[in-house]
Amino acid sequence: AAPQSVDEAEARIAATTRYWRAWLGEARVPDHHYRTPIERSALVIKGLTFMPTGAAVAAPTTSLPETPGGEHNWDYRYTWMRDSTFMLQALHWLNLDAEADDFMEFVADVKPAEDGSLQIMYGIDGRRELPESTRGDLSGYAGARPVRVGNAAYTQRQNDVFGAVLDSILIHTRRNERLPRRLWPIVESQAECASQIWRSPDQGIWEARGKPQHYVSSKLMCWVALDRASALAEIRGDPKLAATWRATANEIRADVLAHGVSDRGVLRQHYGTDALDASTLLAGSFNFLAHDDERLRKTVLAIANDLTENGFVLRYRTDETDDGLSGKEGTFLICSFWLVSAFAIVGEMQQARDLMERLLRVASSLGLYAEEFDPDTGSHLGNFPQGFSHLALIEAAARMIVPA
Repeated sequence: AAPQSVDEAEARIAATTRYWRAWLGEARVPDHHYRTPIERSALVIKGLTFMPTGAAVAAPTTSLPETPGGEHNWDYRYTWMRDSTFMLQALHWLNLDAEADDFMEFVADVKPAEDGSLQIMYGIDGRRELPESTRGDLSGYAGARPVRVGNAAYTQRQNDVFGAVLDSILIHTRRNERLPRRLWPIVESQAECASQIWRSPDQGIWEARGKPQHYVSSKLMCWVALDRASALAEIRGDPKLAATWRATANEIRADVLAHGVSDRGVLRQHYGTDALDASTLLAGSFNFLAHDDERLRKTVLAIANDLTENGFVLRYRTDETDDGLSGKEGTFLICSFWLVSAFAIVGEMQQARDLMERLLRVASSLGLYAEEFDPDTGSHLGNFPQGFSHLALIEAAARMIVPA
């Protein structure tokens, strides 16, 4: 019911203000130059969370175009499993353990596919089927069509999901100093799925609707799955299983380094090309390559030099990637924040600071970020606000405050 008087309305506003300030007061936010954007990002993540299940939507909007007037228009009102590891990292770093516990409960409750694998995405109530349709009766934002409801990507095979889930479970286990019994079946099933599938091509982290490829980031995340599963097996006291999973992780790593590195020592987008892909920056974040590995440094610098527009990072060159769609897209804010983290990991702190400052300057007047940014016009593009962008901001800030 609406407030019945000015006094009641002001009282509700005051109560709302007290609630959010009290909630944010429970978070650990360093007294640092980045304090305000970190706090704003924490509020965004909380605001995107569906309290009954603990799931967080990628964004609260659908069909805001990635290119003005273009067809890169998607429905992001769902929960992606790949967000889980970034979500757990951010929540635990902020000491928001209750929210982290709720999200892990959601992960434990979702229903897997017949082969035991988790889907790449679910509804916030845990539903598995998210059929995609278009609304021809709606003109779309600034005339951009189609307007979509649902997301057909839920049917895609994306091999990075196993690593994201198992990394989040390991983060959660180490934080709580225990491995919840109900999570162990997920560890076993996802490790087994990654073991069986890592040699197969997939659609990649960007959900390309072209031909499946041997994407390096997907192989990398399968390595993460087996590496983390091995660590979890050791925690559980099963050295035999830990050794088995460790051997598979070593096999995946050897395959990526044999086929996923170009002649100039840079990580490829996929095995069939020398094209760059910003997702390979995750090789440093997930410790696939050590901070002093020359291949990581060369990859970071190649992306900074050759996969940017006006200093902001593209996820890939559309003319080099079969993503099944036409048209140009903007720079991806999450990729730019990943580059900040990668600069910090390889010790390029001045470049990291410079890029971080540029990113902070392009936030909206409310400190919010969409999925993409057009450096030519200063416009934010895609669904808004984008949780992934804010999660990447928190990670980048954390690495800047406490360098790797």
